[in-house]
Amino acid sequence: MAEITAAMVRDLREKTGAGMMDVKKALVESNGDAEAAIDWLRKKGLSAAAKKSGRVAAEGLIGVVAAGTKAAMVEVNAETDFVARNEQFQGLVETVAKVALEVGEDVEAIKAAPYPGAGHTVADEVTRLIATIGENMSIRRAKVLSVSSGAVATYVHSAVKPGLGKIGVLAALEAPDGGDAVLMLGRQIGMHVAAARPEALDISVVDSSALDRERAVLTEQAQASGKPPAVIEKMVEGRIRKYYEEVVLLEQVWVHDGESRVKAVVQKAGAELKGFARFQLGEGIEKEASDFAAEVAAAAGTAG
Repeated sequence: MAEITAAMVRDLREKTGAGMMDVKKALVESNGDAEAAIDWLRKKGLSAAAKKSGRVAAEGLIGVVAAGTKAAMVEVNAETDFVARNEQFQGLVETVAKVALEVGEDVEAIKAAPYPGAGHTVADEVTRLIATIGENMSIRRAKVLSVSSGAVATYVHSAVKPGLGKIGVLAALEAPDGGDAVLMLGRQIGMHVAAARPEALDISVVDSSALDRERAVLTEQAQASGKPPAVIEKMVEGRIRKYYEEVVLLEQVWVHDGESRVKAVVQKAGAELKGFARFQLGEGIEKEASDFAAEVAAAAGTAG
């Protein structure tokens, strides 16, 4: 039986991030062979991850990263807000964003990509961290935007550190160059998008079904006034314009001055807004309602 030294335990912990007792047991089981111990821990990690995969993961972090005329944004979820303050988890989100910048926004492609410096895939790294931290985690979505000239600016709201937070925005600006002025405008647009929550870039891409529903509601409301059809039509069109001002980014009032339209601000800067993306952590994920009293009663019954 090989001697398991403190240095061996320390080295394996640094390589795998696993707990001390798990590392020591892995070395014992593999008779001191570090590579075999890593395999043992990975197998254990897979087992541990499987037990946690059914738990709702609606917390975590949004991560953004930019490089010149291209930027990426990802959402990586965990079960509790506490994990968002974990340096290992933060490092994972930062790295996943960088991987997305290289391979694109397809989540399966991101998972299958090599995790830098680890000798395994991104999916394997997520599994390893699940076993280490003890919470279910998942890469939920990603977005990559690029322009031929100009910049894709990033903005993070409620940041826990640069590039990581609860709300992330990308703003793709086509411009003659990607200087400080363009980046500043992009950041201001990011702040606007975070606050105003637009649903579409311009009128041409507004969801047709949403527009039809809005028009039907507005028509019924206008008809209740008893006015002639021609007047009702004008009333509806006026309210549709108001609807556009609420949901279309370029038609919205610029939050930074409360007067200008976003499209006017962009045009004045000699730029063109080609696209945007806004991720808010956990949006659309159904969280399980927790009945603490029932959980305590159930635990007491099991213990009995």
